[in-house]
Amino acid sequence: MRERSSRIHSCSIDVVLVTATRNELAVLLARNSSERERWSLPWRPSQAGETFELAGTRAAQEALGEAPSWIEQIGAFGDGKRHPSEADVSVAFLGLVPHETASPRAGYTWFQLADLPPLSPRQRAMVDAATRTIQSRLDQAPIAFRLLPTTFTLSDLQQMYELLLGKRLHKASFRRALQAAWLVEPTEEWRSEGRGRPAQLFRYLPKKRRRPHRGVRFDFLYP
Repeated sequence: MRERSSRIHSCSIDVVLVTATRNELAVLLARNSSERERWSLPWRPSQAGETFELAGTRAAQEALGEAPSWIEQIGAFGDGKRHPSEADVSVAFLGLVPHETASPRAGYTWFQLADLPPLSPRQRAMVDAATRTIQSRLDQAPIAFRLLPTTFTLSDLQQMYELLLGKRLHKASFRRALQAAWLVEPTEEWRSEGRGRPAQLFRYLPKKRRRPHRGVRFDFLYP
């Protein structure tokens, strides 16, 4: 009975923290001193009396110094794949961080998603799952907005969608789609962008104030 109880509590909580920097998605990794891989995702052991969501938020806070702008559980991972903690099972979360606030604590570094160092097999699977979650939830959750500051231009927002989709979008169609979906509202602020006229700043429209809308559908410039 004692052995069974020990295995039940052999669980880690891992967080895939993602930001957008220099037109690339980046993942936050922690430097390891004695593990087989030199880098790992932020993680912590599961503790009795602590919900998975609270543990995930705390793991993110330990790495960032604050909670991410958005966090969601993406699944449980095991299947005998190696993990830095050697836990039997890991519960993984995806956290989004605006680049302007992406200042991790000492020992943590942002790596471009396309150029990650080797990770343990289980944590590599978590990163892959987080990437799929971002792409599949893009038209259902405010993912693009959680990677931007509170106010942004429509050009900023389009560039973020293009980065997440991996495709160029038609400017006029993009703005029509935003209008039809009631996703943003204008502010009274403007930002100068080079020699052109200043661009108006927008913010994400809170769900409770948004009118019923259809799903977001964008037209691509290129397939």
